[in-house]
Amino acid sequence: MKNRKSKTENRKSVRFLAVDLGASGGKCFAGEFKPSGFAMREIHRFAHECISFHLPDSAGEPVERMFWDDTFIYAQIIEGLRAYRREVADTLDAIGIDAWGADGQFVTLEGDLLGKVYAYRDHRLDTMIAAVKARITPERIYAITGIHFQPFNVSNQILWFLQNRAHLLKPHCRYVPIPSLFYYYLGGIIKVDSSWASVTQLMDAKTKTWSPEVLEKLGIPPEVLPEIVAPGTVIGKLQRRIAEAVGLNAAALVAVGSHDTASAFAAAPVDDPRTALIISSGTWSLVGKLVPEPVTTPSAMAANLSNEGGIGNIRLLKNCMGGWLVQELRRVWRDADGRETEWAELYRQAQAAEPFAALVDPDDQSFYNPANMEKAFNEYCIKTGQRVPTTRGGLVRMAYESLALKYRAINEDISAASGQETRQVHIVGGGSQNELLNQFTADALALPVSAGPAEATAVGNIMVQALGLGMISSLHDALPIIKRAFPIREFKPADTAAWDQAYVRFRRLVEKD
Repeated sequence: MKNRKSKTENRKSVRFLAVDLGASGGKCFAGEFKPSGFAMREIHRFAHECISFHLPDSAGEPVERMFWDDTFIYAQIIEGLRAYRREVADTLDAIGIDAWGADGQFVTLEGDLLGKVYAYRDHRLDTMIAAVKARITPERIYAITGIHFQPFNVSNQILWFLQNRAHLLKPHCRYVPIPSLFYYYLGGIIKVDSSWASVTQLMDAKTKTWSPEVLEKLGIPPEVLPEIVAPGTVIGKLQRRIAEAVGLNAAALVAVGSHDTASAFAAAPVDDPRTALIISSGTWSLVGKLVPEPVTTPSAMAANLSNEGGIGNIRLLKNCMGGWLVQELRRVWRDADGRETEWAELYRQAQAAEPFAALVDPDDQSFYNPANMEKAFNEYCIKTGQRVPTTRGGLVRMAYESLALKYRAINEDISAASGQETRQVHIVGGGSQNELLNQFTADALALPVSAGPAEATAVGNIMVQALGLGMISSLHDALPIIKRAFPIREFKPADTAAWDQAYVRFRRLVEKD
């Protein structure tokens, strides 16, 4: 502890850069530890999205293919480094990168990618869950990895590649996960942290190593996968030529909780993990609890709960659709109107709409990637015998009410599997700024909700970097730092009787599906 203290005192600040890559945009944050405290600010932001191509298949029929523009994202990271040098300093201690929990590509020994980087919503994966289950029983793969079945799991993605593109696989090719790809571009190293590796459905949840049994069953050569390291590991440094080009020193590259959910959960200001439900709210909602060991019981599997690697713990959680539902409504209306409706206006319209007019299961397959979300909502209501909301505000309210009720259902499953009762809900991430959904969540679960920090992923990213460089001794030490630096808003439950009645309807609806 004395050495850490003297390091802080001998310099005015220790500086970090967090690169936070989401499915719809990226951000770069500068974080500084000073003797007076911690501060973080955004220095670069950019929008990006997966790009659709309609390409002929072997029969000549056009098929939609969805890819990420990794070149553009890398160029924006470089711009973030330049912005740091302009706005903060010409010295930087460390860089950490987090991203969404799927996708990647094979890279040759010479550094060439074996094709474009597919996006996780690409329809090539629509039947791959069945292909994985045909090679290893669902019960066995869950017992080993603790990960439930999602179309975008990397297990599905690599199996698809081996079945359809194996002829491209030269000797010494390596699979590079999406966050590792950008570490590779910056530092020439290929490693992945255990938080990201855990969600691939290829890692043994207990040993935190690639599972020989799963790899053998799926026909994946072990040597193609990157080394797994613990979050907080210094894995390399910024290449000299890149550092010189942006006017910085060769900063350390630290493997953080590279799965953005791991970083977000690390920033949740939770006093007692045993009684806290954490929701990382963004395009997806990741709803879970921190537990000491994986829970791979039959009941956890039946509830589709995943055991994702955290930083010194396990995130027992479930992915469910999040802000994507309303983001897509907004996109459809933008295309129809020729302008973007402000979020504040959408929230106002939703508040004015009739409560519980209709409900949907947010995770219904029809909402995963529809061409038109409004049409998908309307068709779902008709199919389930409900009145279709007649206003845009009604559709938005239906989406948020249904999400809150989904949170309640997931909380029941997780509490039962973990044996831990929930007494407090913590919402972190961009969705924590959605006061309407925050209040709905408090009402639906009849529990107090704490919301913030909004940029939890970047906060957690930097705290893990600080852990790796010895600035803090544990993430528990980060909690008072986070509470002092970021405002946390509180929401109290109200009108819970009406939500109880709606929940009965919601459960019947979901069970029918």
